[in-house]
Amino acid sequence: MTTDWLAQVQEAPLEPDLPIIDPHHHLWERPNNTYLLDDLVTDVSRHNVRQTVFIECTSMYRTDGPEELRVIGETEFVEGVANASAERVAAGSDEVRACTGIVGTADLTLGADVARVLEAHLEASPTRFRGIRHRAAWDADPALAARATSPEHVLMDPKFREGYAQLERYDLTFEGWLYHPQIAEITDLARAFPNTTIILNHLAGPLGVGPYAGKHDEIFQAWRPAITELAACDNVVAKVGGIQMQVNGFGWDEQPLPPTSDQLLDTNRRWYEHTIEAFGPDRCMFESNFPVDKLCCDYTILWNQFKKLTANHTPTERAAMFHDTAARVYRLETV
Repeated sequence: MTTDWLAQVQEAPLEPDLPIIDPHHHLWERPNNTYLLDDLVTDVSRHNVRQTVFIECTSMYRTDGPEELRVIGETEFVEGVANASAERVAAGSDEVRACTGIVGTADLTLGADVARVLEAHLEASPTRFRGIRHRAAWDADPALAARATSPEHVLMDPKFREGYAQLERYDLTFEGWLYHPQIAEITDLARAFPNTTIILNHLAGPLGVGPYAGKHDEIFQAWRPAITELAACDNVVAKVGGIQMQVNGFGWDEQPLPPTSDQLLDTNRRWYEHTIEAFGPDRCMFESNFPVDKLCCDYTILWNQFKKLTANHTPTERAAMFHDTAARVYRLETV
């Protein structure tokens, strides 16, 4: 990771006692790129992060067995991490309870046959497994297509929807990861399945690279009404954050110094504020998207941004966005 670059700009944590649940982070072990429990604990340590939710990232898959069940390896791995974290908290060596919620993946285009995959996830993590992310991000631009693995219009595919229907049966949520031109498709999905909770990832992926480079104002004007329409679906909640990625095109990683919380907020405020206005604080949760966003900003600074953003909100509204919405949606026990 870009540790030396990030170390150039440091901030003290604001309101360090404010309870936080980070509902979106990853863990992986890849060549020259590792992010595991100790890395997460180090990043979250300066804020009062009480719990975290792991989101799938194509990591630690099984290397044999039926292809559709290899994804279970990731859930098995994270369940082990969660157990280790719980032991460390019980021993007093850590404060954050990591991975108290786990979201895996499954190929929903298997249709009704995906049920055996969902059951295998629940067997691997009986008390922590909460949902599925089947990525839907797609764009015709070759550079953007290379970043995603989804076929075009997968959310509208009848076979996908046959599989998606199984989520309600198993009381599982769906993580919506897509790009902003696809918002109408996830709105259609939400309307078609009103009893399944959709958790919108990363503000629906406003793009800022390739053919979208330099067009943030234009994209915002198209994104804003689409988000408003999506928010009219009561079964959708929004993660507020996750737009520091390179694909969002703000270019933080290209600067000589990493951004301060004020710089982040100045750029991100309009996206955040409209999402909160559209969904309401009780259907919003702040997210880190670490370590992906770590390429562009520091964890402490990222959350300082959110605290500054909400300075004029009521204590109840702030509690929802920093902690309570995530606890409710992911059914996490709080202490």
